[in-house]
Amino acid sequence: MVSGEMMITYLFSGLILFYFIGAVSAVLLNKKDGVCAFISFISAAVASVFGIIFSLSVIWGDPFSLALPGTSFLQFGIFVDALSAFFILVISVAVFAVSIYSIGYVREYFGKKNIGYLGFLYNIFILSMILVVSANNAIMFLIVWELMSVISYLLVVYEHEKPETRKAGFIYIVMTHIGTGFIILSFLILAGSSGSFNFETFRAAGVAMPPLLRDMAFVFALIGFGTKAGIVPLHIWLPYAHPAAPSNVSALMSGVMIKTAIFMMIRVFFDFLGAGQAWWGYLVLAVGTLSAIIGILYAVVEPDIKRMLAFSSIENVGIILIGIGASMIFFEGGRPGLAAIAAIAALYHLLNHSVFKGLLFMGAGSIIFSTHTKNIEKLGGLIKKMPVSSVLILVGVLSISALPPFSGFVSEWLTFQSLLLGFNFNTFTMIVLSISAAVLALTGALAAFCFLKTFGIGFLALPRSEHAEHATEANTPMLLGMGLFAILSILLGILPFYILPALDRVTRTFIGVSAFSQFFSISTFGTIVLPAKSSLSTPLLLVLMFIFLLVPFLLLYNARKSRAIYETWGCGQPVSTSRNEYTAHAFSKPVEMWFKNLYRPARQTEATYSASPFLKESFRFESRVEQVFEEYIYDPVVRFVMAKSQSAKVVQTGSIHAYLSYIFATLIILFMFVIAGGS
Repeated sequence: MVSGEMMITYLFSGLILFYFIGAVSAVLLNKKDGVCAFISFISAAVASVFGIIFSLSVIWGDPFSLALPGTSFLQFGIFVDALSAFFILVISVAVFAVSIYSIGYVREYFGKKNIGYLGFLYNIFILSMILVVSANNAIMFLIVWELMSVISYLLVVYEHEKPETRKAGFIYIVMTHIGTGFIILSFLILAGSSGSFNFETFRAAGVAMPPLLRDMAFVFALIGFGTKAGIVPLHIWLPYAHPAAPSNVSALMSGVMIKTAIFMMIRVFFDFLGAGQAWWGYLVLAVGTLSAIIGILYAVVEPDIKRMLAFSSIENVGIILIGIGASMIFFEGGRPGLAAIAAIAALYHLLNHSVFKGLLFMGAGSIIFSTHTKNIEKLGGLIKKMPVSSVLILVGVLSISALPPFSGFVSEWLTFQSLLLGFNFNTFTMIVLSISAAVLALTGALAAFCFLKTFGIGFLALPRSEHAEHATEANTPMLLGMGLFAILSILLGILPFYILPALDRVTRTFIGVSAFSQFFSISTFGTIVLPAKSSLSTPLLLVLMFIFLLVPFLLLYNARKSRAIYETWGCGQPVSTSRNEYTAHAFSKPVEMWFKNLYRPARQTEATYSASPFLKESFRFESRVEQVFEEYIYDPVVRFVMAKSQSAKVVQTGSIHAYLSYIFATLIILFMFVIAGGS
């Protein structure tokens, strides 16, 4: 009879094995596009099932560890506690849906691109993410972290024949290696204090470190992992890389890859360093608040649907960090129960974001697959051309807009509650939490505005281009993948009382206490009860919403029977056309005016006249929003580095005689130092 521990080992081995099978089969079946795609992506889906079962077993059971060959100084190994298992669960759930979707999505590349290459990178990329959250040694972690970064870069530049794709890949690889440099510095500080690169020794040494070293390790980790997570102002790679990658890859990069950085932030801040300084929490809270509002503001005015979703990912990472920052403040203030509530809110939103953002990126891929354009201004009328996709994407839109009873509402409600519960702290904390809560409320309103614009302009009214006019429904595997995420977006919204106990077990690993034992409770009808008589019943909310929506529907249905229906008014024209419709830019124009100091819009007009100077034959208007962080932070740095690098031409002459003289001079100087040291 197989023991429980052996069964866990088999599950983890199966998880690793099937990703290898997917990668190898992609290479071996490279010449047969259809078979190659099916086998490689189905293998990933099977591996994800192993991952789901494995992670749930660890969350509701005991940690899993596996020793790998190494030395006493470098003890490579796998360690999966409830926190690691939760992230493996998030990755595996996303991979299952995206892999099903990918079987249909990659048909677009048949005969044009190397499908085997994509399938190989896809499986190795997922495997590297699993190992990132499972590594138990700093050196091993850096190896698989670098593997994840390089493989994701290769996926970003998969369509390398496009100049914008090559630019996106370059920006991504530069930024990710800058982040890796700061991660190495943080790990070196921890290793220097612990005498080892093993994570177990980091846990023991972190709390006992001198305050200055702890602060440095924290700041370096925040910068390093914050770069991968896409926090402002380290976010500039994200709006380039995510749109450039294939949409199935974008769903994984935005949905789960950037979350591996959140995992390591939690691991370093709480597990290694003990979340010991109040200003750490305030800084994380401030970074999260800034990222949330900046991300959604740029998403509102972005016409490229994939860039818009990328900016929205920055916003949602900010919301997650708001919960983590509040948790750190409460933890340092001696209120671990409140810290657990804020951490649960952060992890719940992380799970929800991986689902609804994966759904929306797959939806964007379906739109591009069908219309061959990413420009929202060139869409319209897709609800008639792609009815099933439209409904599924609408579920994602409602979820990301935090409307009840969908998933985004519950996690953002919990985040609000965690901030409000901190009002009984000192005055400074109350002011900080109030500002963060107010910005979070504004962020939620702007998110609803942004995605109302996206769905309304893209799916309603008349087609605005030939692309939209000839759109067709996505194929069955694509609809299945999107449908899985749509169902999850609904279930996570109406059944949170099944999710919260599991998240409570996860947060207990780094907070040390159970939120349910102090504050949380689940009462009748699945009502979530928090302190200060705050409660939420999502099943009851669902019933009430159904009733409120049913009544106006019945009234409208009866009214349509007794009234005539005419064409939409076309501003005096006999037939309404797409030229009479609201554009995406016109819809977001008020927000652009309110925040013009951030956007700094540049407008250009051009008119063509006929024979008479008073009669315009055509008129062209162009408006561009300035990317402030690129214009005023990164571009000056790039210009400075490029200018200074020109001075290297003085010594880099290309002459072998000059290079030999440099070597000779260096040897003489070294001999002089040796002689001086000997005397």
